[in-house]
Amino acid sequence: MIHTNAAVDARGLHSFVCKRAPGKTRHHALNDLVARAFASAGIPATKEPHGLTRSDGKRPVGLTLIPWQREKPLSWYVTVICPLADSYIELAARKAGSAAELAATRELAKYSALGAQYDFQPVAMETLGSSE
Repeated sequence: MIHTNAAVDARGLHSFVCKRAPGKTRHHALNDLVARAFASAGIPATKEPHGLTRSDGKRPVGLTLIPWQREKPLSWYVTVICPLADSYIELAARKAGSAAELAATRELAKYSALGAQYDFQPVAMETLGSSE
């Protein structure tokens, strides 16, 4: 079960994940879920791998410790976005899940330099929206 701290303003914005809220956010809970899924499958993985960074110092949140595909370990990054945010609302109003798709595409671009040594997979989730 994923536990979150909800904080919603009068317009219904700023939902579920708040930088000022104490405790785990969905981002951390989802990263834990992905890591536990690998462990359950008997695939060793580590969260927050050291030595694997982009030019801006950011790093993926997880890495398998054995090759995944094409003899490369799998690296992942979990991102949680709100489709009610100004930057996503117009897109999200047109198609369910489109804000998460856009966020995943952005993460793929950000981590494209890892492609030579790692298979990178973004994990994107919308905090609100339909279950389609």
